[in-house]
Amino acid sequence: LLQALLPFVAKGVPIVGLEPSCLFTLRDEILAMGLGADALAVCDNAFLFEEFLAREKKAGRLTLALKPLPQKAAFLHGHCHQKAFGVMTAVEEALALVPELAVNLIDSSCCGMAGSFGYEAEHYDTSIAMAELSLMPAVRKAPADALIVADGTSCRHQIADGSDRQAMHVAEVLAAALA
Repeated sequence: LLQALLPFVAKGVPIVGLEPSCLFTLRDEILAMGLGADALAVCDNAFLFEEFLAREKKAGRLTLALKPLPQKAAFLHGHCHQKAFGVMTAVEEALALVPELAVNLIDSSCCGMAGSFGYEAEHYDTSIAMAELSLMPAVRKAPADALIVADGTSCRHQIADGSDRQAMHVAEVLAAALA
């Protein structure tokens, strides 16, 4: 992995990931392996999609022609890794790029899916109980014309399986708003 990524890092090409669990596992665990300066260089240049957008906007390098969406509200569920690594602000900043879109952060814990955990028969009841603590009630209460946003693949599956709603990744929301 390091050999594949280092030539890009050396050229200043950022490594951008869409799935929070994958990107943050890379940034966290590659350092724990004791692989030295090369691993640190990769980690320092690896960003979640929303982190990258927020960084580019702050630096004045981001120009996106976005139009308002028919939906005027988005209800955002944060993936556990996004919360643990403190990047929810960047996620909210990315969604705020869409004109006229009010972003509402769902006050929730883990969705309960945790990769394949929720699909395993012995964990199913626990998974559903976790989702029902706060996430699923908030999704069900969200207006029908509001977007439900969740970056984690597992989170989106849990929302789809436990409600009549389909959650979108932030990248899908931004793509829909491209002018």
